Amino acid sequence: MVDAGTRLPAVAISGVSRRFGDADALREVSLDVEAGEIHALLGPNGAGKTTLLRIVCGLVDADHGEIRLMGVPLERLGFREHRRLIGLVPSGDRSFYLRISGLENLIFFGRLHGLSRRAASERALTCLEEVDLADAAAKRVGVYSHGMQKRLSVARAMLMEPAILLVDEATHDLDPDGAIRIRDLATGAARRGAAVLWTTQRVDEIRGFVDRLTLLHEAEVRFRGTVPQMMATSPTTTHLLQLRAHDPHADITAAARGALDGRGQLRPSGDADGEHFLLSLPDDVPLGQAVATITAAGIDVLACREEHSPIESAFLALTGGGRP
Repeated sequence: MVDAGTRLPAVAISGVSRRFGDADALREVSLDVEAGEIHALLGPNGAGKTTLLRIVCGLVDADHGEIRLMGVPLERLGFREHRRLIGLVPSGDRSFYLRISGLENLIFFGRLHGLSRRAASERALTCLEEVDLADAAAKRVGVYSHGMQKRLSVARAMLMEPAILLVDEATHDLDPDGAIRIRDLATGAARRGAAVLWTTQRVDEIRGFVDRLTLLHEAEVRFRGTVPQMMATSPTTTHLLQLRAHDPHADITAAARGALDGRGQLRPSGDADGEHFLLSLPDDVPLGQAVATITAAGIDVLACREEHSPIESAFLALTGGGRP
C-alpha cells in the first residue's frame, strides 16, 4: 500500500525487455520520470530509445517488465485514458495533412481525441499561439518549413494538456535556432507540470537542459543520474593533434604510442591527410608532458586542440568509444 504522502513518478519503467527476432532491442531497462522533470534518454543509433517510447505509447508490447503511468499499470489503462495522458512528438513525422491548414490539422486531431468541434478549435488556437504559429494558422501545412512542422508536432502533442510528453529525436535535423525553440517548448511543458521524456543522441544538447538522464547502449542502461554525475565518470580528456614525423616513411601511430608507453591512447582521427590523431589522456598525465614525449620521438606536433568536452568523453567511455 502506498502512503498518501508518497509522490509517485509520472512514468515508472521497471525491468522492460523486448526482442525482435534474435536481436535484443531492450534488456532489463528501468527508469522513472517525475512530474515537472525533463529526463533525457540518451544513446547512439540503435540503442533502443525509440522502441522504449513506442512501448510507453502502447504501439509495441514489452516481452517482460512493467510500465506505470501516473501510478497505474499500462495494461490497466483504457485506450482513451492512455491517449489523454500522453503527448508524442515523433521523429521524422509525416502524419500531418499537407493540403489543409495547421489549424484544421489540430482541430482534426482534437476531434479524434473526443473534443467537440468548438473545444477542439479553441484548444488548437491556444496551442498554435504557444508554439508561435498563430500567424501561420490558416496556411497549408505543405508550405510550412521543417522547423514550423516540428513546432506543429509539439502543438499537437500538447492538445490534450498531457501529463506526460514524449519527444523522440525532435532536434536532430534542425538548425541551432530551431532546436533551441523546440527545447524551450519542452521546458515550458515541464514548468506547467508535465513529465518530459526526451530522446536524443546529441550529447551537446542535454547540459543545462535536462534534470536527469538515462544512457542506453546496445539495449542496456549504462548510466542513470544527472549530467554532472555523468561527466564525473569521464576518465580522460581528448585532444586532436596534427602530427608530422621527421622521417616521411615513419609509422606515426606506432612511434607515438611507443613514446607514450601506455600513458595515453592515440588513434588516427580518420582524416584523409593522415596527419590528424585523437589523443586521450588520463587526469594524471598533463598534456604538455605527453606532447613533449611525442616530440622527443621525432614527431612534430603542428597543432593541438581539445576535441571532446567532458560530457562527450563520458559518453564515449560509457559506450565503449561509440560515436554519439
